[in-house]
Amino acid sequence: MLTYNMDVTPESIWKRTTPSEAELAQPYYCTEAGVFYAQQHFSTARTDKESYILFYTLRGAGLIEQDGNHVILSTGQALLLNCRTPQSYCTAPGQSCWHHYWVHLDGVGVAAMEPLLFPGKKLTPVQIAGAKMQELFETILGQMERGNVDSMVQTGLALHGMLALCAQTILAEAETTSARQVILQAAETLRKNYQKELSLADLLADAHMSKSYFLRLFRRYMGTTPYNYLVNFRITQAKELLVLTDHSISAIAREVGFGDASNFSTRFANATGQSPLQYRKSALKPLDFTREAGGFMSK
Repeated sequence: MLTYNMDVTPESIWKRTTPSEAELAQPYYCTEAGVFYAQQHFSTARTDKESYILFYTLRGAGLIEQDGNHVILSTGQALLLNCRTPQSYCTAPGQSCWHHYWVHLDGVGVAAMEPLLFPGKKLTPVQIAGAKMQELFETILGQMERGNVDSMVQTGLALHGMLALCAQTILAEAETTSARQVILQAAETLRKNYQKELSLADLLADAHMSKSYFLRLFRRYMGTTPYNYLVNFRITQAKELLVLTDHSISAIAREVGFGDASNFSTRFANATGQSPLQYRKSALKPLDFTREAGGFMSK
């Protein structure tokens, strides 16, 4: 069952084709494609169709709903939808238009890529940079009326290119998210264990990635190397101890993980421009702190 409101402008295009036996044997083939300059009241709802549909928004936004999931497809975003279960799509609420390309496609290649394009089995909009997706849609629209072997090959390549663009983007985003979490976890490990002897090997054992890749990612997300991050965190802890306690420089060096006073003093001076003792004196100079009720107050 299909219901729709074709609120589109006259320059919209809707092309249909009947695939040959040769085309049906290909990994990717299409049956319909178009570009709709949809207006505010455009809508489509169907119970099922033996195909997938790929959208790509040129302007405005569309609302796509299926199986209790709904997503807004904004400018520059693509989305693959399996039409074999009930779905609906329309110009998004609050939008005056949804100008978009679309193509009904199918084949074993599409089915094989479905797990990549539906991570978590959810509708997944994909932001595609540049004009490549639009060029591929124009290739398909240009080949649909030719009906020869060359057009079949060109169409199949274009369809594969579209899905590959979507899959690569999804995988890159997943990798980035996963990699970022690994680095954030490594930074947390450094903070929690700053008083201990730590090595890069300890971090790599948990990260499960090469040394060069880990260091590159750490600098990308944390702005420095793991060693410098650890040193800076130790110095920050030392600053508090210098101001809030009367512990000796040697004791503070050990407490924050530097081991000896000489190494601590050198690192501290490099980072702050002052020796630990100078920092303590300058920090305490404006106020005379005295202990009271477990805390500190000026007098």
